[in-house]
Amino acid sequence: QVQLAESGGGSVQAGGSLRLSCAASGMIASATLSSYCMGWFRQAPGKEREVVGGIYPGDAMTYYDDSVKGRFTITRDNAKKTLYLQMNSLNVDDTAMYYCAADRVNCLDGRDWHILADTFSVWGQGTQVTVSS
Repeated sequence: QVQLAESGGGSVQAGGSLRLSCAASGMIASATLSSYCMGWFRQAPGKEREVVGGIYPGDAMTYYDDSVKGRFTITRDNAKKTLYLQMNSLNVDDTAMYYCAADRVNCLDGRDWHILADTFSVWGQGTQVTVSS
């Protein structure tokens, strides 16, 4: 059973940067992290969960929501079994609990990532990001 654990959240002033990590464990020996569809999502108090971005199997393609495009970057290290979210130029609207998620196949049919959120089979517990002005 694959498990995900986020880390790296914290408090930062507007304009600052943070890097979130999502460590995967419990993968079968023949599987690699890069074979999974993986995404980052966030949820602020009183708001619905929203997609931040995602990465497709093979790492050739990524998706970013317009709200973070040009500021956030998703990468993953197969050897470390870790997904990353580099967040630059943070603003107060980025304050939220951030979650990573994984699935073997859900992104392969090209659906919109805003629809994919409900179809991820594995979720982490979340890490809090707070941006102050």
